[in-house]
Amino acid sequence: MAAWSKVGSLFSFLNFQRILQIISGRHCIPSWQLAINFIIRLKVKQPRQERQQQPQSERIREVQIGRHPIKTHGAKVARDHLHDWLILMLLVVIEVVLFIIHPFYRFVGKDMMTDLKYPMKQNTVPVWAVPMYSVLLPICVFLVVYHRRRDVYDLHHSVLGLLFAVLITAIVTDAIKVAVGRPRPDFFWRCFPDGKDNYDQWGNVICHGKKADIKEGHKSFPSGHASWSFAGLGYLSLYLSGKIKVFNREGHIARLCIIFLPLLAASLVAVSRVDDYWHHWNDVFAGGFLGLVVAAFCYRQFFPNPYEDEGWGPYAYFDALLEEANANREAAQTTNADIEAAQTTNANRQAAQTTNADIEAAQTTNANREAAQTTNALIVQKMEVQAVNQTSGSNGDNFSSPPLVSSPSWRLDDIELGRR
Repeated sequence: MAAWSKVGSLFSFLNFQRILQIISGRHCIPSWQLAINFIIRLKVKQPRQERQQQPQSERIREVQIGRHPIKTHGAKVARDHLHDWLILMLLVVIEVVLFIIHPFYRFVGKDMMTDLKYPMKQNTVPVWAVPMYSVLLPICVFLVVYHRRRDVYDLHHSVLGLLFAVLITAIVTDAIKVAVGRPRPDFFWRCFPDGKDNYDQWGNVICHGKKADIKEGHKSFPSGHASWSFAGLGYLSLYLSGKIKVFNREGHIARLCIIFLPLLAASLVAVSRVDDYWHHWNDVFAGGFLGLVVAAFCYRQFFPNPYEDEGWGPYAYFDALLEEANANREAAQTTNADIEAAQTTNANRQAAQTTNADIEAAQTTNANREAAQTTNALIVQKMEVQAVNQTSGSNGDNFSSPPLVSSPSWRLDDIELGRR
């Protein structure tokens, strides 16, 4: 079976090359992009058993693609947004200052007390509980999402956007509170705890209640509980709508019900402020609207619209993926360049070796030519000696030895001795 699968892969690859040439010629599609798409399709079509037989390191590497944990990317994200956190600390200081200063003490006449005589009640939702459900609860949801996706960009930007939404809402709310100084519905009992009202010559109240109650009694518009609730929980609703893809055109109403739960909780908190006679209804409406608008602006600063195809992730996540893809492409190009350089070096080395071999062959040829020339010179000298001997014999030298019979074998031996 393995052999047949290899043969099938070979035919598929050959067919792919032919299709690649045709498509790249017609549609001008880069060949590297077609190759990547083909490899992805092959991996999708792999049987489950073959994928299970892959090494565990390869499977882990495939799972880690697109993940950005805190350990590897947290420091970079913190450095890139250091100025944002500094501005956030400045907003905290501004909020503390606005909470401490006294509001504007608006004129409150006797005829206005008709709508300000509601009884004083305790808060149904305590002040300390507001940051718990509007800040800590969304952060817990963000941590759960991070535990599943391991994306520090999503965690960091969601937390930073939430804190900005809540703090900006708080500053705007308290600034309006201090500037307007509208009395609360229970202002009469804050100003006159014993029920005995007192007014000056212009008809303005002369309060003799606790200073803290009187100060708090002039902070009715807008509602802080409502603005904080809709800022934090409204931000959470937008975050969840993007994560669970509520607006993916599939018509799942259950997902829509999920994102309505935070808004319902914020609405109930706002209604409790009217029931406790701490706010007028228009105070609550203005606070809720303010918080929801600020939450939407802060969310859109880091995330796309929830109804978009990429609405489930922050902008920074997709930018990081694009940077990684470009880096991988550049690394691949560098690797190809290195391979081509190595191939060029090998070709040059082989050419140099061939040149050296040609030089050695030329040197050998020259040596053989010189040896042949030396042999020819010896033959000429031998022939001259023989000619001299024959001449001396013909002059009648009786004492000379008879001429030797020249044989081919003797001539060759003499030639060899001369070469030596």
